[in-house]
Amino acid sequence: MHLHKTPPGACLAVAAALAATGCFPAGDDTAADDGRISVAMMQPPRSALSPLTDDAFKLSRWSTAETLVTLDEVGDPQPGLATEWTRTDPTTWTFTIREGVEFHDGTELTADVAAHALEYAAQASPKPRILDGVEIGVEARGDTVTVTTAEEDPLVPQRLSSPQLSILAESAYEGGSVSPVGTGTGPFELVEVTGTTAARLDRFDGYWGEPALAPGIDVAFVPDGTARAAALRTGEADIVESVPTSQAALLEEDTLTEVPMPRTNTLYLNTEEGPFTDPGLRAAAREAIDRESLVEGVYEGRADVAEGLLGPALPWAAERPARTGATEAQDPDGASVTLATFTDRAELPEVATVLEQQLEDAGFEVEQVVREYANIEEDALSGEFDAFILSRATVLDSGDPAAYMTSDFSCDGSFNIAQLCDEGVDAALEAAELAPTGEERRAAILEAEAAVLATDAAIPMLHERVIQGDAAGVVDSAKDPRERLLVTSRTRLD
Repeated sequence: MHLHKTPPGACLAVAAALAATGCFPAGDDTAADDGRISVAMMQPPRSALSPLTDDAFKLSRWSTAETLVTLDEVGDPQPGLATEWTRTDPTTWTFTIREGVEFHDGTELTADVAAHALEYAAQASPKPRILDGVEIGVEARGDTVTVTTAEEDPLVPQRLSSPQLSILAESAYEGGSVSPVGTGTGPFELVEVTGTTAARLDRFDGYWGEPALAPGIDVAFVPDGTARAAALRTGEADIVESVPTSQAALLEEDTLTEVPMPRTNTLYLNTEEGPFTDPGLRAAAREAIDRESLVEGVYEGRADVAEGLLGPALPWAAERPARTGATEAQDPDGASVTLATFTDRAELPEVATVLEQQLEDAGFEVEQVVREYANIEEDALSGEFDAFILSRATVLDSGDPAAYMTSDFSCDGSFNIAQLCDEGVDAALEAAELAPTGEERRAAILEAEAAVLATDAAIPMLHERVIQGDAAGVVDSAKDPRERLLVTSRTRLD
């Protein structure tokens, strides 16, 4: 049975911490047993819910904006607003646009409209992250959209699955900004946004696909984790994003779901300068780390011990070959290292403290450096530290980990904290990036992962999970490792 929600005027008394973050909007003055789903989101919008930014993932999680392509559980492309596609040459793809799709403003989806949305994104400044470094051309031809790339890119369908390339009605792009209010195609229509406080969505009865079972969604943006947990505990929220580990013990266990994330807590070792230029000392650091103690002690068991760079959020990663021929560890003999991390993710300073002890037990001398991320990223990327602890997303916007691995471990990688430049690694990464999608590409990615791990430039420690809270009456909310889905057309209150 759905719990009675607290009226908005009273909610501040229920969870005082919500006073600074807003409360859940109400559709009317009646008791809230109307089937509407209340959602507490962790981060408020940063760019007025523009689909060209990371705010696009909120639109996707509310099922109000859709893309030409979707991804299945293993990351392979599936039909969305496009029903099929063909690759006519190495740089040209043609997508057939789905018929019978109506935007929330009453206009019709056509190839011209889809091409307009993609062209707008391609010409935006800054570009959506999914198009960073990628040049595309877009042309509507009858009921198809042709996408061309400057270079061969087997990931074009996966790129078009990014929420940052959502297809909105032409009216969304008027006035010099992009507005998703009333311009999407999903089963829920975004009808109101209250700054960085709240949003309201109603069921869209003209949806082309499976109709929504819930009449609407009421969203509150609640950055404070204690307040989000309180909202679930009091019945004010039906679905809560990212319950902090520290709050999980205060909630009913059957209201929590731990979702493996494509995010790995990794120790990057500087291979260009300092003690870890020695492969034997990198191997010593690898052997010194007790991953189980990090998972149990810091994450209270709510994480997974890392066997590689890629974790259980990508089920096929378990097919990696067993590691062989690991470099033999050398006695650190008091080698002095700087170990750095940042405060923005609450667990990382504690991870650094535990690692400092483990490395010192192995014979290293350790000095810690801990700052806010904005004040430490530049130094990390320029190789100022011997070791750096990073919580890293391993699947970026395309749903494919090859881009992350190239960014972090290739000679020309833009995020190469380990300063790694290895011919064998580069060759494996290039093969992975050019491999066709599907099993062949996944096998090539695992080969590239093995090449990186063999260098000990990066020591994966654990794979993070996110804790999602669902009230007892919630049925079929999405538990999505990629954080693209949350409330779908099937989600409802029992």
